[in-house]
Amino acid sequence: MGLDQDLTGFVQRVFACPAETAEVIARRATERVYAAQAVILRAGDRPSDTWLVMAGRAQALVYGSEGQLVMLQEYAGGDLFGAIANLDAGPQAAEIKAVETLRAALFLGGDFLTLIETHTAVGLAVSRLLLRQLRETTGRMADRITLSAPDRVRAELLRMAVEVERRLVIDPFTGVTALAIKLSIARETVSRAINALERRGAVRREGRALIIISPRLLRSDFA
Repeated sequence: MGLDQDLTGFVQRVFACPAETAEVIARRATERVYAAQAVILRAGDRPSDTWLVMAGRAQALVYGSEGQLVMLQEYAGGDLFGAIANLDAGPQAAEIKAVETLRAALFLGGDFLTLIETHTAVGLAVSRLLLRQLRETTGRMADRITLSAPDRVRAELLRMAVEVERRLVIDPFTGVTALAIKLSIARETVSRAINALERRGAVRREGRALIIISPRLLRSDFA
């Protein structure tokens, strides 16, 4: 399958639109690949373009009062960032950086807004995507208020896991440092929390993956 066909199929799945509409949308996009750690948008930029993540992950990062990195939002397959998530046209609040190799569809200028105005399916899908991002951000804020740091680690591991052959798996598990940035918790605290779960037999590392053996043990501390 060629890249154009691949992009059209991806667009059709994300926006739940007819194939003809997906082809129109795909023609307005250009595929871009960003290396891990590449900065896509800088804080203070005024983005005019919109990115649709196809594969990989990016994060919106700011520096805390003590110089530590804090993640505001994570973007994975099907997520949007850039102008469409910044409709007030104000300066970009956070730096957007690729966490791993990122493949994205780039819509220049006002092209994406035109697509929203023209195609109802696109507007509805964008509303759902942005609402999901808002729910995730609100959930993490609530966790920071109501849960201890170790409990937040356990809650996030459950949130990250997907079911594969009747097992809950995080693959790849990007490591303690990445999780610490994501949760705004000291790396040492995250490491201790995961080591404690391993000693209790609640999780196990298998290569690049982290397997959740006992979801009940992860939930028991904060349920």
